[in-house]
Amino acid sequence: MEYKLETSPLDKVDSGLVVVGVFQDQSVEEAIKAIQSNFPQQFLQKIAQFMQEENFKGSADQIISLPTYGDIASKKLVLAGLGKSQDYCIQQARKLAANITRRFCVNGKTEKICLFVPSTENAESLVQAIVEGAILGSYTFNKYRSGKDDKKQSNLAQIGFGSIKIDAGLFEKACQRGEAIAESVNFARQLIAEPANHLTPSRLAEEARTKGQEYGLVVEILEQPQIEKLGMGSFLGVAKGAKELPRLIVMRYKHDQAKKTVALVGKGITFDSGGLSLKPAQSMEHMKYDMSGAACVIASALAIAKLKPKVNVLVVVGATENMPGGQALHPGDVVTAMNGKTIEVNNTDAEGRLVLADALCYALQEGADEVVDVATLTGACVTALGRVAAGIMGNSQDLIDTLINRGKEAGEKFWQLPMYDEYKESLKSDIADLKNAGSRGEAGTSCAAMFLKEFVDSRPWAHMDVAGPSWLDKDRDECNKGGTAFGVRTLCYHVLNSQN
Repeated sequence: MEYKLETSPLDKVDSGLVVVGVFQDQSVEEAIKAIQSNFPQQFLQKIAQFMQEENFKGSADQIISLPTYGDIASKKLVLAGLGKSQDYCIQQARKLAANITRRFCVNGKTEKICLFVPSTENAESLVQAIVEGAILGSYTFNKYRSGKDDKKQSNLAQIGFGSIKIDAGLFEKACQRGEAIAESVNFARQLIAEPANHLTPSRLAEEARTKGQEYGLVVEILEQPQIEKLGMGSFLGVAKGAKELPRLIVMRYKHDQAKKTVALVGKGITFDSGGLSLKPAQSMEHMKYDMSGAACVIASALAIAKLKPKVNVLVVVGATENMPGGQALHPGDVVTAMNGKTIEVNNTDAEGRLVLADALCYALQEGADEVVDVATLTGACVTALGRVAAGIMGNSQDLIDTLINRGKEAGEKFWQLPMYDEYKESLKSDIADLKNAGSRGEAGTSCAAMFLKEFVDSRPWAHMDVAGPSWLDKDRDECNKGGTAFGVRTLCYHVLNSQN
Protein backbone atom coordinates (compact mmCIF):
# COMPACT_ATOMS: atom_id res chain seq x y z
CA MET A 1 0.00 0.00 0.00
CA GLU A 2 1.22 3.48 -0.84
CA TYR A 3 0.36 6.61 1.15
CA LYS A 4 0.54 10.08 -0.33
CA LEU A 5 0.30 13.44 1.38
CA GLU A 6 -1.60 15.24 -1.38
CA THR A 7 -0.55 18.80 -2.16
CA SER A 8 -2.52 19.31 -5.39
CA PRO A 9 -5.83 21.20 -5.25
CA LEU A 10 -8.98 19.09 -5.21
CA ASP A 11 -9.79 19.54 -8.91
CA LYS A 12 -6.23 18.56 -9.94
CA VAL A 13 -5.93 15.34 -7.90
CA ASP A 14 -5.39 12.44 -10.32
CA SER A 15 -7.09 9.54 -8.56
CA GLY A 16 -9.69 6.87 -9.16
CA LEU A 17 -11.94 8.82 -6.84
CA VAL A 18 -11.77 11.74 -4.49
CA VAL A 19 -13.83 11.76 -1.32
CA VAL A 20 -15.13 14.97 0.21
CA GLY A 21 -16.51 14.92 3.74
CA VAL A 22 -19.64 17.03 4.23
CA PHE A 23 -21.19 17.93 7.57
CA GLN A 24 -24.93 17.61 8.12
CA ASP A 25 -26.87 20.41 6.37
CA GLN A 26 -23.60 21.96 5.16
CA SER A 27 -23.87 23.22 1.59
CA VAL A 28 -21.59 21.72 -1.03
CA GLU A 29 -20.19 25.19 -1.67
CA GLU A 30 -19.15 25.48 1.98
CA ALA A 31 -17.64 21.99 2.07
CA ILE A 32 -15.66 22.22 -1.15
CA LYS A 33 -14.62 25.85 -0.89
CA ALA A 34 -13.21 25.08 2.56
CA ILE A 35 -10.83 22.81 0.65
CA GLN A 36 -10.32 24.92 -2.49
CA SER A 37 -11.58 28.46 -2.96
CA ASN A 38 -11.23 28.49 -6.76
CA PHE A 39 -12.94 25.15 -7.46
CA PRO A 40 -14.59 25.15 -10.96
CA GLN A 41 -17.95 26.89 -10.50
CA GLN A 42 -19.75 25.01 -13.28
CA PHE A 43 -18.96 21.63 -11.76
CA LEU A 44 -19.82 22.93 -8.32
CA GLN A 45 -23.33 23.70 -9.59
CA LYS A 46 -23.63 20.18 -11.01
CA ILE A 47 -22.68 18.74 -7.64
CA ALA A 48 -25.23 20.90 -5.82
CA GLN A 49 -27.97 19.77 -8.21
CA PHE A 50 -26.98 16.13 -7.77
CA MET A 51 -27.03 16.48 -3.99
CA GLN A 52 -30.56 17.85 -4.19
CA GLU A 53 -31.73 15.05 -6.48
CA GLU A 54 -30.24 12.41 -4.19
CA ASN A 55 -31.57 14.13 -1.05
CA PHE A 56 -28.06 14.24 0.36
CA LYS A 57 -28.06 15.95 3.76
CA GLY A 58 -24.60 15.05 5.03
CA SER A 59 -25.98 12.75 7.72
CA ALA A 60 -23.55 10.25 9.19
CA ASP A 61 -22.70 7.34 6.87
CA GLN A 62 -24.61 8.80 3.88
CA ILE A 63 -22.52 8.30 0.74
CA ILE A 64 -23.24 9.30 -2.86
CA SER A 65 -20.98 9.27 -5.91
CA LEU A 66 -21.07 10.93 -9.31
CA PRO A 67 -18.87 10.82 -12.40
CA THR A 68 -16.82 13.93 -13.13
CA TYR A 69 -16.95 13.83 -16.96
CA GLY A 70 -13.55 15.47 -17.17
CA ASP A 71 -14.55 18.55 -15.19
CA ILE A 72 -11.84 17.63 -12.66
CA ALA A 73 -8.87 15.29 -12.90
CA SER A 74 -10.38 12.49 -10.82
CA LYS A 75 -12.73 10.04 -12.51
CA LYS A 76 -15.30 10.02 -9.72
CA LEU A 77 -16.32 12.30 -6.85
CA VAL A 78 -17.75 10.87 -3.65
CA LEU A 79 -19.63 12.95 -1.08
CA ALA A 80 -19.55 11.40 2.36
CA GLY A 81 -21.79 12.51 5.21
CA LEU A 82 -20.05 13.27 8.49
CA GLY A 83 -23.07 14.07 10.64
CA LYS A 84 -23.08 17.09 12.94
CA SER A 85 -19.83 19.04 13.04
CA GLN A 86 -19.77 19.08 16.86
CA ASP A 87 -19.81 15.27 16.89
CA TYR A 88 -16.96 14.84 14.41
CA CYS A 89 -14.07 12.76 15.72
CA ILE A 90 -11.24 10.50 14.60
CA GLN A 91 -13.40 7.37 14.83
CA GLN A 92 -15.74 8.82 12.19
CA ALA A 93 -12.81 9.21 9.82
CA ARG A 94 -11.80 5.59 10.49
CA LYS A 95 -15.33 4.40 9.73
CA LEU A 96 -15.54 6.54 6.62
CA ALA A 97 -12.30 5.13 5.21
CA ALA A 98 -13.54 1.59 5.83
CA ASN A 99 -16.92 2.18 4.20
CA ILE A 100 -15.38 3.88 1.16
CA THR A 101 -12.89 1.05 0.67
CA ARG A 102 -15.50 -1.67 1.07
CA ARG A 103 -17.90 0.02 -1.34
CA PHE A 104 -15.55 1.13 -4.11
CA CYS A 105 -12.36 -0.95 -3.88
CA VAL A 106 -13.44 -4.49 -2.99
CA ASN A 107 -14.07 -6.17 -6.35
CA GLY A 108 -14.17 -2.73 -7.93
CA LYS A 109 -11.72 -1.09 -10.30
CA THR A 110 -10.70 1.69 -7.96
CA GLU A 111 -7.02 1.46 -7.06
CA LYS A 112 -6.41 4.98 -5.82
CA ILE A 113 -8.52 7.06 -3.47
CA CYS A 114 -7.90 10.48 -2.01
CA LEU A 115 -9.78 11.68 1.06
CA PHE A 116 -10.50 15.31 1.87
CA VAL A 117 -11.90 15.24 5.38
CA PRO A 118 -11.81 17.91 8.10
CA SER A 119 -8.66 17.81 10.17
CA THR A 120 -8.61 17.35 13.94
CA GLU A 121 -6.30 18.67 16.65
CA ASN A 122 -4.21 15.50 16.39
CA ALA A 123 -3.45 15.14 12.68
CA GLU A 124 -1.11 12.20 13.34
CA SER A 125 -3.88 10.16 14.98
CA LEU A 126 -6.29 11.15 12.20
CA VAL A 127 -3.93 9.85 9.50
CA GLN A 128 -3.37 6.62 11.44
CA ALA A 129 -7.12 6.08 11.85
CA ILE A 130 -7.76 6.58 8.13
CA VAL A 131 -5.06 4.06 7.22
CA GLU A 132 -6.52 1.59 9.70
CA GLY A 133 -10.03 2.07 8.36
CA ALA A 134 -9.02 1.65 4.72
CA ILE A 135 -7.13 -1.58 5.36
CA LEU A 136 -9.83 -2.97 7.66
CA GLY A 137 -12.50 -2.18 5.08
CA SER A 138 -10.52 -4.03 2.40
CA TYR A 139 -10.61 -7.35 4.29
CA THR A 140 -12.03 -10.38 2.49
CA PHE A 141 -11.91 -14.12 3.17
CA ASN A 142 -12.73 -16.27 0.15
CA LYS A 143 -10.33 -19.16 0.66
CA TYR A 144 -12.96 -21.87 0.44
CA ARG A 145 -15.08 -20.43 -2.38
CA SER A 146 -14.64 -22.39 -5.60
CA GLY A 147 -16.36 -20.02 -8.03
CA LYS A 148 -14.23 -17.43 -9.79
CA ASP A 149 -16.92 -14.78 -9.38
CA ASP A 150 -16.91 -15.33 -5.61
CA LYS A 151 -13.23 -14.47 -5.21
CA LYS A 152 -13.66 -10.95 -3.93
CA GLN A 153 -10.52 -8.94 -3.30
CA SER A 154 -9.48 -5.37 -2.71
CA ASN A 155 -7.78 -3.43 -5.48
CA LEU A 156 -6.78 -0.52 -3.26
CA ALA A 157 -3.13 0.39 -3.90
CA GLN A 158 -2.85 4.04 -2.81
CA ILE A 159 -4.49 6.32 -0.26
CA GLY A 160 -4.12 10.06 -0.67
CA PHE A 161 -4.60 12.55 2.14
CA GLY A 162 -5.83 15.97 1.16
CA SER A 163 -6.33 19.05 3.36
CA ILE A 164 -4.38 17.57 6.29
CA LYS A 165 -1.46 19.65 7.52
CA ILE A 166 1.19 17.38 9.01
CA ASP A 167 4.97 17.06 9.05
CA ALA A 168 6.22 14.50 6.51
CA GLY A 169 8.05 12.50 9.18
CA LEU A 170 5.00 12.28 11.43
CA PHE A 171 2.87 11.38 8.41
CA GLU A 172 5.11 8.44 7.57
CA LYS A 173 5.16 7.27 11.20
CA ALA A 174 1.34 7.45 11.45
CA CYS A 175 0.93 5.45 8.23
CA GLN A 176 3.37 2.78 9.46
CA ARG A 177 1.51 2.41 12.77
CA GLY A 178 -1.91 2.28 11.12
CA GLU A 179 -0.77 -0.27 8.56
CA ALA A 180 0.93 -2.54 11.11
CA ILE A 181 -2.08 -2.57 13.42
CA ALA A 182 -4.72 -3.00 10.70
CA GLU A 183 -2.82 -5.77 8.94
CA SER A 184 -2.53 -7.59 12.27
CA VAL A 185 -6.28 -7.23 12.79
CA ASN A 186 -6.88 -8.75 9.35
CA PHE A 187 -4.50 -11.61 10.14
CA ALA A 188 -6.49 -12.34 13.30
CA ARG A 189 -9.70 -12.22 11.25
CA GLN A 190 -8.26 -14.83 8.91
CA LEU A 191 -7.46 -17.13 11.83
CA ILE A 192 -10.99 -16.76 13.20
CA ALA A 193 -12.55 -17.35 9.77
CA GLU A 194 -10.80 -20.70 9.36
CA PRO A 195 -13.14 -23.63 10.06
CA ALA A 196 -12.35 -25.74 13.10
CA ASN A 197 -11.41 -28.79 11.01
CA HIS A 198 -8.60 -26.73 9.47
CA LEU A 199 -7.53 -24.49 12.36
CA THR A 200 -6.90 -27.11 15.04
CA PRO A 201 -4.83 -26.36 18.17
CA SER A 202 -1.66 -27.64 16.49
CA ARG A 203 -2.35 -25.59 13.35
CA LEU A 204 -2.97 -22.45 15.43
CA ALA A 205 0.35 -23.08 17.17
CA GLU A 206 2.15 -23.46 13.84
CA GLU A 207 0.58 -20.26 12.51
CA ALA A 208 1.83 -18.45 15.62
CA ARG A 209 5.28 -19.97 15.23
CA THR A 210 5.61 -19.19 11.52
CA LYS A 211 4.33 -15.63 11.71
CA GLY A 212 6.05 -14.90 15.00
CA GLN A 213 9.46 -15.98 13.79
CA GLU A 214 8.92 -14.02 10.57
CA TYR A 215 8.47 -10.89 12.72
CA GLY A 216 11.45 -11.66 14.96
CA LEU A 217 9.55 -12.96 17.99
CA VAL A 218 10.81 -15.79 20.16
CA VAL A 219 8.14 -18.50 19.94
CA GLU A 220 7.88 -21.63 22.07
CA ILE A 221 5.19 -24.29 21.59
CA LEU A 222 4.67 -26.53 24.63
CA GLU A 223 3.08 -29.93 24.02
CA GLN A 224 1.17 -32.17 26.40
CA PRO A 225 4.13 -33.70 28.33
CA GLN A 226 5.54 -30.23 29.00
CA ILE A 227 2.11 -28.91 29.99
CA GLU A 228 1.70 -31.83 32.38
CA LYS A 229 5.11 -31.11 33.89
CA LEU A 230 3.98 -27.54 34.62
CA GLY A 231 1.02 -28.90 36.60
CA MET A 232 -1.65 -27.34 34.37
CA GLY A 233 -4.41 -29.74 35.38
CA SER A 234 -7.16 -27.21 34.75
CA PHE A 235 -6.11 -26.64 31.11
CA LEU A 236 -5.47 -30.34 30.52
CA GLY A 237 -8.86 -31.23 31.97
CA VAL A 238 -10.59 -29.31 29.19
CA ALA A 239 -8.39 -30.98 26.55
CA LYS A 240 -9.22 -34.54 27.69
CA GLY A 241 -12.33 -34.86 25.54
CA ALA A 242 -10.61 -33.89 22.30
CA LYS A 243 -8.74 -36.17 19.90
CA GLU A 244 -6.31 -33.36 19.02
CA LEU A 245 -3.73 -32.76 21.75
CA PRO A 246 -3.46 -29.29 23.34
CA ARG A 247 -0.75 -26.71 22.80
CA LEU A 248 0.51 -23.92 25.03
CA ILE A 249 1.67 -21.10 22.76
CA VAL A 250 4.26 -18.70 24.21
CA MET A 251 5.53 -15.68 22.24
CA ARG A 252 8.06 -13.15 23.48
CA TYR A 253 8.98 -9.67 22.30
CA LYS A 254 11.91 -8.05 24.11
CA HIS A 255 13.42 -4.58 23.96
CA ASP A 256 16.80 -3.71 25.46
CA GLN A 257 15.46 -0.53 27.05
CA ALA A 258 12.24 -2.02 28.44
CA LYS A 259 11.33 -1.28 32.05
CA LYS A 260 8.27 -3.56 32.28
CA THR A 261 6.76 -6.74 30.84
CA VAL A 262 3.14 -6.75 29.71
CA ALA A 263 1.53 -10.19 29.40
CA LEU A 264 -1.30 -10.75 26.93
CA VAL A 265 -3.20 -13.96 27.62
CA GLY A 266 -5.72 -15.39 25.15
CA LYS A 267 -8.37 -18.09 25.25
CA GLY A 268 -7.70 -20.50 22.39
CA ILE A 269 -10.67 -22.88 22.18
CA THR A 270 -10.57 -23.72 18.47
CA PHE A 271 -14.02 -25.29 18.75
CA ASP A 272 -16.38 -25.31 21.72
CA SER A 273 -19.05 -28.00 21.73
CA GLY A 274 -19.65 -27.42 25.44
CA GLY A 275 -18.13 -30.78 26.31
CA LEU A 276 -20.51 -33.12 28.13
CA SER A 277 -22.53 -30.03 29.09
CA LEU A 278 -23.34 -29.97 25.38
CA LYS A 279 -24.51 -26.77 23.72
CA PRO A 280 -27.69 -26.76 21.63
CA ALA A 281 -27.01 -26.89 17.88
CA GLN A 282 -27.78 -23.23 17.24
CA SER A 283 -25.40 -22.09 19.98
CA MET A 284 -22.66 -24.28 18.54
CA GLU A 285 -22.89 -22.94 14.99
CA HIS A 286 -20.21 -20.24 15.23
CA MET A 287 -18.07 -21.79 17.96
CA LYS A 288 -14.98 -21.77 15.76
CA TYR A 289 -14.73 -18.15 16.92
CA ASP A 290 -14.12 -19.21 20.52
CA MET A 291 -10.41 -18.76 19.83
CA SER A 292 -10.88 -15.04 19.10
CA GLY A 293 -8.96 -14.09 22.26
CA ALA A 294 -6.02 -16.20 21.12
CA ALA A 295 -6.11 -14.68 17.63
CA CYS A 296 -6.25 -11.23 19.22
CA VAL A 297 -3.14 -11.58 21.36
CA ILE A 298 -1.13 -13.43 18.69
CA ALA A 299 -1.92 -10.76 16.10
CA SER A 300 -1.17 -7.97 18.59
CA ALA A 301 2.28 -9.44 19.14
CA LEU A 302 2.98 -9.20 15.40
CA ALA A 303 2.11 -5.49 15.25
CA ILE A 304 4.13 -4.85 18.41
CA ALA A 305 7.16 -6.64 16.95
CA LYS A 306 6.92 -4.52 13.81
CA LEU A 307 6.56 -1.21 15.67
CA LYS A 308 9.18 -2.03 18.35
CA PRO A 309 8.00 -0.18 21.49
CA LYS A 310 10.31 -0.01 24.51
CA VAL A 311 8.39 -2.59 26.54
CA ASN A 312 8.64 -6.36 26.83
CA VAL A 313 5.58 -8.35 25.80
CA LEU A 314 4.75 -11.94 26.72
CA VAL A 315 1.90 -13.71 24.91
CA VAL A 316 0.39 -16.87 26.41
CA VAL A 317 -2.33 -18.93 24.71
CA GLY A 318 -3.87 -22.18 25.87
CA ALA A 319 -5.09 -23.89 22.68
CA THR A 320 -7.43 -26.87 22.68
CA GLU A 321 -10.86 -28.05 21.62
CA ASN A 322 -13.70 -28.61 24.09
CA MET A 323 -15.23 -31.87 22.96
CA PRO A 324 -17.39 -34.63 24.52
CA GLY A 325 -14.97 -37.49 23.80
CA GLY A 326 -14.64 -40.66 25.84
CA GLN A 327 -12.10 -39.09 28.18
CA ALA A 328 -13.99 -35.80 28.59
CA LEU A 329 -14.46 -34.09 31.94
CA HIS A 330 -17.66 -35.05 33.72
CA PRO A 331 -19.70 -32.47 35.60
CA GLY A 332 -18.55 -33.01 39.17
CA ASP A 333 -14.93 -33.84 38.34
CA VAL A 334 -12.15 -32.08 40.24
CA VAL A 335 -9.00 -30.70 38.59
CA THR A 336 -5.94 -28.98 40.07
CA ALA A 337 -4.63 -25.76 38.56
CA MET A 338 -1.01 -24.73 38.22
CA ASN A 339 -1.13 -22.69 41.45
CA GLY A 340 -2.37 -25.71 43.41
CA LYS A 341 -6.02 -24.65 43.72
CA THR A 342 -8.61 -27.37 43.19
CA ILE A 343 -11.66 -26.78 41.02
CA GLU A 344 -14.94 -28.69 40.96
CA VAL A 345 -16.12 -28.62 37.35
CA ASN A 346 -19.88 -28.21 37.63
CA ASN A 347 -20.26 -27.07 34.02
CA THR A 348 -17.94 -28.31 31.25
CA ASP A 349 -19.20 -25.49 29.01
CA ALA A 350 -17.50 -23.01 31.34
CA GLU A 351 -14.19 -24.26 29.96
CA GLY A 352 -12.55 -21.02 28.89
CA ARG A 353 -11.89 -19.94 32.46
CA LEU A 354 -10.29 -23.32 33.18
CA VAL A 355 -7.82 -22.76 30.35
CA LEU A 356 -7.21 -19.13 31.30
CA ALA A 357 -6.60 -20.05 34.95
CA ASP A 358 -3.43 -21.96 34.10
CA ALA A 359 -2.39 -19.50 31.38
CA LEU A 360 -2.63 -16.62 33.87
CA CYS A 361 -0.54 -18.56 36.41
CA TYR A 362 2.09 -19.21 33.75
CA ALA A 363 2.26 -15.54 32.70
CA LEU A 364 2.82 -14.45 36.30
CA GLN A 365 5.40 -17.17 36.86
CA GLU A 366 7.30 -15.86 33.83
CA GLY A 367 7.64 -12.44 35.44
CA ALA A 368 4.86 -10.34 33.95
CA ASP A 369 4.47 -6.95 35.62
CA GLU A 370 0.96 -6.52 34.22
CA VAL A 371 -1.52 -8.97 32.70
CA VAL A 372 -4.42 -8.50 30.30
CA ASP A 373 -6.47 -11.51 29.25
CA VAL A 374 -8.83 -11.58 26.28
CA ALA A 375 -11.57 -14.15 25.88
CA THR A 376 -14.95 -14.87 24.35
CA LEU A 377 -15.85 -16.02 27.82
CA THR A 378 -19.56 -15.68 28.58
CA GLY A 379 -22.88 -15.57 26.78
CA ALA A 380 -24.01 -13.43 29.70
CA CYS A 381 -21.78 -10.63 28.42
CA VAL A 382 -23.49 -10.79 25.02
CA THR A 383 -26.84 -10.56 26.78
CA ALA A 384 -25.70 -7.57 28.83
CA LEU A 385 -23.85 -5.54 26.18
CA GLY A 386 -24.87 -7.03 22.85
CA ARG A 387 -22.47 -6.97 19.90
CA VAL A 388 -21.42 -3.38 20.53
CA ALA A 389 -19.11 -3.40 23.55
CA ALA A 390 -16.89 -5.77 25.49
CA GLY A 391 -17.03 -6.21 29.23
CA ILE A 392 -13.96 -5.32 31.26
CA MET A 393 -13.06 -6.11 34.86
CA GLY A 394 -9.94 -6.61 36.96
CA ASN A 395 -8.04 -5.85 40.15
CA SER A 396 -6.54 -2.52 39.01
CA GLN A 397 -8.80 0.45 38.35
CA ASP A 398 -5.89 2.32 36.78
CA LEU A 399 -5.33 -0.46 34.25
CA ILE A 400 -9.06 -0.77 33.53
CA ASP A 401 -9.41 2.98 32.98
CA THR A 402 -6.35 2.99 30.73
CA LEU A 403 -7.70 0.17 28.57
CA ILE A 404 -11.11 1.83 28.27
CA ASN A 405 -9.43 5.04 27.12
CA ARG A 406 -7.15 3.21 24.70
CA GLY A 407 -10.25 1.52 23.33
CA LYS A 408 -11.85 4.90 22.69
CA GLU A 409 -8.77 5.98 20.75
CA ALA A 410 -8.76 2.73 18.80
CA GLY A 411 -12.48 2.76 18.06
CA GLU A 412 -13.40 -0.17 20.36
CA LYS A 413 -15.94 0.14 23.17
CA PHE A 414 -15.62 -1.33 26.68
CA TRP A 415 -17.96 -1.23 29.65
CA GLN A 416 -16.78 -2.01 33.16
CA LEU A 417 -18.81 -4.61 35.05
CA PRO A 418 -18.59 -5.07 38.84
CA MET A 419 -16.61 -7.64 40.79
CA TYR A 420 -18.39 -7.56 44.14
CA ASP A 421 -17.17 -9.93 46.85
CA GLU A 422 -20.66 -11.38 47.07
CA TYR A 423 -20.22 -12.99 43.63
CA LYS A 424 -17.55 -15.24 45.07
CA GLU A 425 -20.20 -16.96 47.19
CA SER A 426 -21.62 -18.66 44.11
CA LEU A 427 -18.21 -20.21 43.34
CA LYS A 428 -17.95 -22.06 46.65
CA SER A 429 -17.64 -25.84 46.38
CA ASP A 430 -18.43 -28.48 48.99
CA ILE A 431 -15.50 -30.68 47.92
CA ALA A 432 -12.89 -28.36 46.32
CA ASP A 433 -11.47 -24.87 46.65
CA LEU A 434 -14.02 -23.48 44.19
CA LYS A 435 -16.43 -24.33 41.38
CA ASN A 436 -15.87 -23.19 37.83
CA ALA A 437 -19.39 -21.81 37.28
CA GLY A 438 -21.56 -19.69 39.54
CA SER A 439 -25.33 -19.50 39.94
CA ARG A 440 -26.91 -20.10 36.56
CA GLY A 441 -28.35 -17.02 34.95
CA GLU A 442 -27.09 -14.59 37.59
CA ALA A 443 -24.15 -12.19 37.02
CA GLY A 444 -22.46 -14.75 34.78
CA THR A 445 -19.79 -12.41 33.46
CA SER A 446 -18.84 -11.03 36.86
CA CYS A 447 -18.76 -14.51 38.41
CA ALA A 448 -16.41 -15.67 35.62
CA ALA A 449 -14.10 -12.74 36.37
CA MET A 450 -14.22 -13.57 40.09
CA PHE A 451 -13.11 -17.10 39.21
CA LEU A 452 -10.15 -15.80 37.20
CA LYS A 453 -9.16 -13.49 40.05
CA GLU A 454 -8.29 -16.63 42.05
CA PHE A 455 -5.37 -17.20 39.68
CA VAL A 456 -3.72 -13.78 39.76
CA ASP A 457 -1.87 -12.03 42.55
CA SER A 458 -1.61 -8.36 43.43
CA ARG A 459 0.00 -7.41 40.12
CA PRO A 460 -2.27 -5.33 37.83
CA TRP A 461 -4.65 -7.55 35.89
CA ALA A 462 -7.56 -6.83 33.58
CA HIS A 463 -9.99 -9.25 31.97
CA MET A 464 -11.65 -8.41 28.64
CA ASP A 465 -14.77 -10.45 27.85
CA VAL A 466 -15.10 -9.90 24.10
CA ALA A 467 -17.81 -12.50 23.42
CA GLY A 468 -20.21 -9.92 21.98
CA PRO A 469 -18.26 -7.67 19.57
CA SER A 470 -15.95 -10.49 18.39
CA TRP A 471 -18.65 -11.80 16.02
CA LEU A 472 -21.04 -9.89 13.75
CA ASP A 473 -23.72 -11.14 11.37
CA LYS A 474 -23.16 -8.26 8.94
CA ASP A 475 -20.52 -5.66 8.09
CA ARG A 476 -20.52 -2.63 10.38
CA ASP A 477 -18.17 0.20 9.42
CA GLU A 478 -14.60 -1.01 9.97
CA CYS A 479 -15.81 -4.26 11.57
CA ASN A 480 -16.41 -7.09 9.14
CA LYS A 481 -19.08 -9.76 9.06
CA GLY A 482 -17.98 -12.84 11.01
CA GLY A 483 -14.97 -12.73 13.31
CA THR A 484 -13.97 -9.11 13.91
CA ALA A 485 -10.70 -9.55 15.86
CA PHE A 486 -12.02 -7.09 18.43
CA GLY A 487 -9.36 -6.09 20.94
CA VAL A 488 -6.27 -6.09 18.70
CA ARG A 489 -6.37 -2.34 18.21
CA THR A 490 -6.89 -1.64 21.91
CA LEU A 491 -4.03 -3.92 22.97
CA CYS A 492 -1.69 -2.40 20.39
CA TYR A 493 -2.58 1.15 21.45
CA HIS A 494 -2.09 0.15 25.08
CA VAL A 495 1.30 -1.50 24.61
CA LEU A 496 2.59 1.29 22.37
CA ASN A 497 1.74 3.77 25.11
CA SER A 498 3.12 1.58 27.90
CA GLN A 499 6.66 2.51 26.92
CA ASN A 500 6.11 6.15 27.97
